[in-house]
Amino acid sequence: MQKSNPQSPGDVLQKYINDYQTNPFALSKSLNVAYQSVTHILQGRARISPKMAVRLAKHYGNTAEYWLDIQAQSEIDTLSADKKFSAELNKITKAVKPTSKKAKTPKPASKKRKRTTVNPAVPKKAAKVKSRKKVKAFKTNRAKNK
Repeated sequence: MQKSNPQSPGDVLQKYINDYQTNPFALSKSLNVAYQSVTHILQGRARISPKMAVRLAKHYGNTAEYWLDIQAQSEIDTLSADKKFSAELNKITKAVKPTSKKAKTPKPASKKRKRTTVNPAVPKKAAKVKSRKKVKAFKTNRAKNK
């Protein structure tokens, strides 16, 4: 992970305000937002939202992604400095891709019933008739033996 100078979005916005020799009140009027929206970003009490990023990009002639990247990087830097979060991250194991086809998880077995094979030379109806005759013959032979 590449470490950069930790800059808050408010610091970057303050540099733009200074470079363009304006003030937060004039910026809020130009962006058509409340004065508090700009001052909260400058003070670090508010994030740069996607809507605000688009407004700042239009005003300063850069991209919304620029402003959102600054916001995201600031949040990542804050998380990296958080020791409690770092301890949680250390518990996470890295995912490993399987190296062979055999390593894939097996598919669950199908719950379909297996059909009994019928002699292909005998049509299905004939096979049923034969089996009925066999059952009937078995029952009669059984009755005779008793």
